[in-house]
Amino acid sequence: MTSEVYSVSLNSIIQEMGLTVQYMPEGEEILISCKDVNRPGLPLAGFYDHFEPQRIQIIGNVEWRYLNSLAPEERLKRKHDFYATKPAAVVFTRSRNEIPEALGFAKQYGVPVLSSPISTTEFMANIIGSLSVSLAQRITRHGVFVEVYGEGILILGDSGIGKSETAIELVKRGHRLIADDAVEIKKVSNKTLVGTAPEIIRHYIELRGIGIVDVHRIFGMGSVKMSEKIDLVVELEPWKDDKDYDRFGLDTEYINIMGIKVPKLTIPITPGRNLAVILEIAAMNHRQKKMGYNTAEEFNKRLMETYGG
Repeated sequence: MTSEVYSVSLNSIIQEMGLTVQYMPEGEEILISCKDVNRPGLPLAGFYDHFEPQRIQIIGNVEWRYLNSLAPEERLKRKHDFYATKPAAVVFTRSRNEIPEALGFAKQYGVPVLSSPISTTEFMANIIGSLSVSLAQRITRHGVFVEVYGEGILILGDSGIGKSETAIELVKRGHRLIADDAVEIKKVSNKTLVGTAPEIIRHYIELRGIGIVDVHRIFGMGSVKMSEKIDLVVELEPWKDDKDYDRFGLDTEYINIMGIKVPKLTIPITPGRNLAVILEIAAMNHRQKKMGYNTAEEFNKRLMETYGG
Protein backbone atom coordinates (compact mmCIF):
# COMPACT_ATOMS: atom_id res chain seq x y z
CA MET A 1 0.00 0.00 0.00
CA THR A 2 1.29 3.45 -0.88
CA SER A 3 2.12 5.89 1.90
CA GLU A 4 1.99 8.88 -0.44
CA VAL A 5 0.08 11.90 0.84
CA TYR A 6 -2.47 13.21 -1.66
CA SER A 7 -3.92 16.68 -1.92
CA VAL A 8 -6.75 18.53 -3.64
CA SER A 9 -6.81 22.18 -4.60
CA LEU A 10 -9.01 24.51 -2.58
CA ASN A 11 -10.33 25.99 -5.84
CA SER A 12 -11.69 22.61 -6.92
CA ILE A 13 -13.42 22.24 -3.53
CA ILE A 14 -14.95 25.70 -3.96
CA GLN A 15 -16.35 24.74 -7.37
CA GLU A 16 -17.61 21.32 -6.29
CA MET A 17 -19.27 22.59 -3.09
CA GLY A 18 -20.65 25.77 -4.66
CA LEU A 19 -18.89 28.00 -2.12
CA THR A 20 -18.73 31.79 -2.24
CA VAL A 21 -15.27 33.31 -1.84
CA GLN A 22 -15.28 36.05 0.79
CA TYR A 23 -11.48 36.36 0.83
CA MET A 24 -8.71 34.48 -0.95
CA PRO A 25 -5.04 35.34 -0.38
CA GLU A 26 -2.99 35.95 -3.50
CA GLY A 27 -0.07 33.75 -4.41
CA GLU A 28 0.41 30.03 -4.84
CA GLU A 29 -2.45 27.58 -5.20
CA ILE A 30 -3.75 26.37 -1.83
CA LEU A 31 -3.79 22.59 -1.43
CA ILE A 32 -5.80 20.62 1.13
CA SER A 33 -4.23 17.35 2.27
CA CYS A 34 -6.34 16.51 5.36
CA LYS A 35 -9.67 14.74 4.81
CA ASP A 36 -10.92 15.59 8.30
CA VAL A 37 -12.80 18.83 8.98
CA ASN A 38 -13.38 20.64 12.26
CA ARG A 39 -15.92 22.83 14.02
CA PRO A 40 -13.64 25.02 16.19
CA GLY A 41 -15.85 25.39 19.26
CA LEU A 42 -13.11 24.61 21.80
CA PRO A 43 -10.40 26.67 20.05
CA LEU A 44 -12.71 29.67 19.96
CA ALA A 45 -13.14 29.15 23.71
CA GLY A 46 -9.34 29.31 24.10
CA PHE A 47 -8.44 25.60 24.19
CA TYR A 48 -5.90 24.79 21.45
CA ASP A 49 -4.47 21.48 22.66
CA HIS A 50 -4.64 18.97 19.78
CA PHE A 51 -5.95 21.66 17.41
CA GLU A 52 -5.08 20.83 13.78
CA PRO A 53 -4.99 23.99 11.63
CA GLN A 54 -4.45 21.94 8.43
CA ARG A 55 -8.11 20.96 8.61
CA ILE A 56 -10.84 23.03 6.98
CA GLN A 57 -12.60 24.87 9.82
CA ILE A 58 -16.39 25.20 9.70
CA ILE A 59 -18.18 27.95 11.61
CA GLY A 60 -21.93 27.63 11.97
CA ASN A 61 -24.64 29.24 14.06
CA VAL A 62 -23.44 27.62 17.31
CA GLU A 63 -19.95 29.11 16.99
CA TRP A 64 -21.34 32.49 15.96
CA ARG A 65 -23.77 32.63 18.87
CA TYR A 66 -21.00 31.73 21.30
CA LEU A 67 -18.71 34.47 20.00
CA ASN A 68 -21.58 36.95 19.98
CA SER A 69 -22.19 36.24 23.67
CA LEU A 70 -18.71 37.51 24.59
CA ALA A 71 -17.76 41.06 25.43
CA PRO A 72 -16.43 42.92 22.33
CA GLU A 73 -12.79 42.97 23.46
CA GLU A 74 -12.82 39.28 24.39
CA ARG A 75 -14.56 38.35 21.14
CA LEU A 76 -11.92 40.14 19.05
CA LYS A 77 -9.12 38.46 21.02
CA ARG A 78 -10.60 35.00 20.45
CA LYS A 79 -10.91 35.68 16.72
CA HIS A 80 -7.38 37.02 16.52
CA ASP A 81 -5.96 33.96 18.28
CA PHE A 82 -7.96 31.64 16.03
CA TYR A 83 -6.84 33.18 12.73
CA ALA A 84 -3.27 33.49 14.01
CA THR A 85 -3.05 29.68 13.86
CA LYS A 86 -3.41 30.10 10.05
CA PRO A 87 -6.04 27.40 9.40
CA ALA A 88 -6.14 25.94 5.89
CA ALA A 89 -9.51 27.58 5.22
CA VAL A 90 -12.55 28.80 7.15
CA VAL A 91 -16.05 28.12 5.86
CA PHE A 92 -19.06 29.96 7.25
CA THR A 93 -22.33 28.17 6.75
CA ARG A 94 -25.31 30.18 7.92
CA SER A 95 -23.43 32.48 10.28
CA ARG A 96 -23.11 35.23 7.68
CA ASN A 97 -23.18 38.04 10.28
CA GLU A 98 -19.82 36.82 11.55
CA ILE A 99 -18.00 37.30 8.25
CA PRO A 100 -17.30 41.08 8.08
CA GLU A 101 -15.60 41.20 11.47
CA ALA A 102 -13.56 38.07 10.69
CA LEU A 103 -12.21 39.30 7.36
CA GLY A 104 -9.72 41.70 8.94
CA PHE A 105 -8.00 38.88 10.83
CA ALA A 106 -8.23 36.57 7.82
CA LYS A 107 -6.46 39.12 5.61
CA GLN A 108 -3.85 39.76 8.31
CA TYR A 109 -2.85 36.09 8.41
CA GLY A 110 -3.68 35.06 4.85
CA VAL A 111 -6.52 32.67 5.71
CA PRO A 112 -9.09 31.86 2.96
CA VAL A 113 -12.65 32.66 4.02
CA LEU A 114 -15.55 30.99 2.22
CA SER A 115 -19.28 30.74 2.78
CA SER A 116 -22.06 28.27 2.04
CA PRO A 117 -25.82 28.88 2.11
CA ILE A 118 -26.66 25.36 3.32
CA SER A 119 -26.84 24.12 6.91
CA THR A 120 -23.71 23.15 8.80
CA THR A 121 -24.73 19.49 9.09
CA GLU A 122 -25.48 19.16 5.38
CA PHE A 123 -22.28 20.94 4.38
CA MET A 124 -20.13 18.77 6.65
CA ALA A 125 -21.65 15.60 5.21
CA ASN A 126 -20.98 16.82 1.67
CA ILE A 127 -17.40 17.94 2.18
CA ILE A 128 -16.39 14.90 4.25
CA GLY A 129 -17.67 12.65 1.47
CA SER A 130 -15.83 14.66 -1.16
CA LEU A 131 -12.53 14.76 0.73
CA SER A 132 -12.75 11.04 1.54
CA VAL A 133 -12.71 10.31 -2.19
CA SER A 134 -10.23 13.00 -3.28
CA LEU A 135 -7.67 12.21 -0.56
CA ALA A 136 -8.16 8.45 -0.28
CA GLN A 137 -5.24 6.04 -0.27
CA ARG A 138 -4.90 4.49 -3.69
CA ILE A 139 -3.12 1.94 -5.82
CA THR A 140 -3.16 1.19 -9.54
CA ARG A 141 -3.85 -2.35 -10.74
CA HIS A 142 -3.52 -3.78 -14.23
CA GLY A 143 -6.99 -4.87 -15.26
CA VAL A 144 -10.35 -3.83 -16.67
CA PHE A 145 -13.20 -2.34 -14.65
CA VAL A 146 -16.83 -2.48 -15.78
CA GLU A 147 -20.28 -1.95 -14.32
CA VAL A 148 -22.67 -4.83 -14.97
CA TYR A 149 -26.24 -4.59 -13.68
CA GLY A 150 -25.09 -2.03 -11.12
CA GLU A 151 -22.23 -4.22 -9.86
CA GLY A 152 -18.65 -2.99 -10.20
CA ILE A 153 -16.59 -5.89 -11.57
CA LEU A 154 -12.81 -5.69 -11.64
CA ILE A 155 -11.46 -8.10 -14.27
CA LEU A 156 -7.92 -9.36 -13.71
CA GLY A 157 -5.75 -11.73 -15.69
CA ASP A 158 -2.59 -12.04 -17.73
CA SER A 159 -2.02 -9.69 -20.64
CA GLY A 160 -3.73 -10.94 -23.81
CA ILE A 161 -6.18 -13.27 -22.06
CA GLY A 162 -9.23 -11.35 -23.30
CA LYS A 163 -10.11 -8.79 -20.61
CA SER A 164 -10.63 -5.89 -23.04
CA GLU A 165 -12.54 -8.02 -25.54
CA THR A 166 -14.87 -9.16 -22.77
CA ALA A 167 -15.37 -5.55 -21.67
CA ILE A 168 -16.25 -4.36 -25.18
CA GLU A 169 -18.78 -7.20 -25.53
CA LEU A 170 -20.33 -6.14 -22.22
CA VAL A 171 -20.54 -2.55 -23.47
CA LYS A 172 -22.32 -3.78 -26.61
CA ARG A 173 -24.80 -5.56 -24.35
CA GLY A 174 -25.67 -2.29 -22.57
CA HIS A 175 -23.22 -2.26 -19.65
CA ARG A 176 -20.63 0.42 -18.91
CA LEU A 177 -16.85 0.70 -19.11
CA ILE A 178 -15.02 2.48 -16.30
CA ALA A 179 -11.36 1.66 -16.97
CA ASP A 180 -9.24 -0.42 -19.32
CA ASP A 181 -5.65 -1.54 -18.77
CA ALA A 182 -5.03 0.54 -15.62
CA VAL A 183 -7.54 0.84 -12.77
CA GLU A 184 -6.93 3.40 -10.04
CA ILE A 185 -8.39 2.00 -6.82
CA LYS A 186 -9.18 4.32 -3.92
CA LYS A 187 -9.91 3.23 -0.36
CA VAL A 188 -12.63 5.69 0.55
CA SER A 189 -13.57 3.97 3.83
CA ASN A 190 -12.71 0.87 5.83
CA LYS A 191 -15.29 -1.07 3.82
CA THR A 192 -15.36 0.56 0.41
CA LEU A 193 -13.07 0.59 -2.61
CA VAL A 194 -13.84 2.81 -5.58
CA GLY A 195 -12.28 2.29 -8.99
CA THR A 196 -11.71 4.84 -11.74
CA ALA A 197 -9.49 5.34 -14.78
CA PRO A 198 -6.42 7.57 -14.95
CA GLU A 199 -7.52 10.69 -16.81
CA ILE A 200 -5.21 10.16 -19.78
CA ILE A 201 -6.82 6.81 -20.74
CA ARG A 202 -10.36 7.50 -19.54
CA HIS A 203 -13.05 6.10 -21.89
CA TYR A 204 -10.44 4.44 -24.12
CA ILE A 205 -10.00 0.71 -24.64
CA GLU A 206 -7.26 -1.21 -26.46
CA LEU A 207 -8.24 -4.05 -28.77
CA ARG A 208 -5.38 -6.05 -30.24
CA GLY A 209 -5.47 -5.96 -34.02
CA ILE A 210 -7.62 -2.81 -34.07
CA GLY A 211 -5.85 -0.40 -31.72
CA ILE A 212 -7.23 2.26 -29.38
CA VAL A 213 -11.00 2.72 -29.41
CA ASP A 214 -12.88 5.69 -27.93
CA VAL A 215 -15.80 3.88 -26.29
CA HIS A 216 -17.95 6.90 -25.45
CA ARG A 217 -17.77 8.23 -29.04
CA ILE A 218 -18.63 4.91 -30.64
CA PHE A 219 -21.27 3.66 -28.17
CA GLY A 220 -22.42 6.96 -26.61
CA MET A 221 -22.05 8.55 -23.19
CA GLY A 222 -24.31 5.91 -21.65
CA SER A 223 -21.60 3.31 -22.28
CA VAL A 224 -19.06 4.79 -19.85
CA LYS A 225 -18.92 5.80 -16.23
CA MET A 226 -16.40 7.85 -14.25
CA SER A 227 -16.16 5.63 -11.16
CA GLU A 228 -17.84 2.77 -9.34
CA LYS A 229 -17.57 0.79 -6.12
CA ILE A 230 -15.65 -2.48 -6.53
CA ASP A 231 -18.17 -5.21 -5.64
CA LEU A 232 -16.57 -8.27 -7.23
CA VAL A 233 -13.20 -9.32 -8.63
CA VAL A 234 -13.10 -11.80 -11.52
CA GLU A 235 -9.77 -13.36 -12.45
CA LEU A 236 -9.51 -14.92 -15.89
CA GLU A 237 -7.01 -17.72 -16.39
CA PRO A 238 -6.36 -20.41 -19.04
CA TRP A 239 -8.12 -23.70 -18.30
CA LYS A 240 -5.92 -26.09 -16.36
CA ASP A 241 -6.89 -29.75 -16.59
CA ASP A 242 -5.25 -30.57 -13.27
CA LYS A 243 -7.04 -27.81 -11.34
CA ASP A 244 -10.21 -28.50 -9.37
CA TYR A 245 -12.53 -25.59 -10.17
CA ASP A 246 -15.44 -24.73 -7.90
CA ARG A 247 -18.61 -26.18 -9.44
CA PHE A 248 -21.14 -25.32 -6.75
CA GLY A 249 -20.05 -21.95 -5.35
CA LEU A 250 -20.43 -22.90 -1.69
CA ASP A 251 -17.05 -21.49 -0.71
CA THR A 252 -16.52 -17.77 -1.24
CA GLU A 253 -13.01 -16.77 -2.26
CA TYR A 254 -11.71 -13.32 -1.37
CA ILE A 255 -8.90 -11.06 -2.51
CA ASN A 256 -7.31 -8.52 -0.18
CA ILE A 257 -6.99 -5.03 -1.65
CA MET A 258 -5.57 -2.39 0.69
CA GLY A 259 -6.83 -4.30 3.72
CA ILE A 260 -10.37 -4.82 2.38
CA LYS A 261 -11.67 -8.28 1.49
CA VAL A 262 -13.46 -8.34 -1.86
CA PRO A 263 -15.32 -11.43 -3.16
CA LYS A 264 -13.41 -13.07 -6.01
CA LEU A 265 -14.25 -15.56 -8.75
CA THR A 266 -11.71 -17.46 -10.83
CA ILE A 267 -13.06 -18.20 -14.30
CA PRO A 268 -11.16 -20.60 -16.57
CA ILE A 269 -10.92 -19.68 -20.25
CA THR A 270 -11.59 -22.19 -23.00
CA PRO A 271 -12.55 -21.66 -26.68
CA GLY A 272 -16.25 -21.08 -27.09
CA ARG A 273 -17.00 -19.77 -23.60
CA ASN A 274 -19.03 -16.56 -23.78
CA LEU A 275 -17.30 -14.53 -21.09
CA ALA A 276 -19.67 -11.57 -21.37
CA VAL A 277 -22.67 -13.77 -20.56
CA ILE A 278 -20.75 -15.48 -17.76
CA LEU A 279 -19.91 -12.11 -16.18
CA GLU A 280 -23.54 -11.01 -16.48
CA ILE A 281 -24.60 -14.14 -14.59
CA ALA A 282 -21.81 -13.57 -12.05
CA ALA A 283 -23.05 -10.01 -11.47
CA MET A 284 -26.68 -11.07 -11.01
CA ASN A 285 -25.71 -13.97 -8.75
CA HIS A 286 -23.54 -11.68 -6.61
CA ARG A 287 -26.40 -9.19 -6.39
CA GLN A 288 -28.70 -11.97 -5.22
CA LYS A 289 -26.24 -12.93 -2.49
CA LYS A 290 -26.14 -9.35 -1.23
CA MET A 291 -29.94 -9.41 -1.09
CA GLY A 292 -29.86 -12.56 1.05
CA TYR A 293 -30.39 -15.35 -1.46
CA ASN A 294 -27.53 -17.80 -2.06
CA THR A 295 -28.28 -20.24 -4.87
CA ALA A 296 -25.48 -22.64 -3.92
CA GLU A 297 -26.67 -22.88 -0.34
CA GLU A 298 -30.28 -23.39 -1.42
CA PHE A 299 -29.23 -26.14 -3.86
CA ASN A 300 -27.11 -27.83 -1.21
CA LYS A 301 -30.03 -27.66 1.22
CA ARG A 302 -32.28 -29.32 -1.34
CA LEU A 303 -29.73 -32.10 -1.89
CA MET A 304 -29.48 -32.72 1.84
CA GLU A 305 -33.26 -32.87 2.20
CA THR A 306 -33.60 -35.22 -0.81
CA TYR A 307 -30.81 -37.65 -0.02
CA GLY A 308 -30.73 -37.35 3.74
CA GLY A 309 -27.19 -35.82 4.01
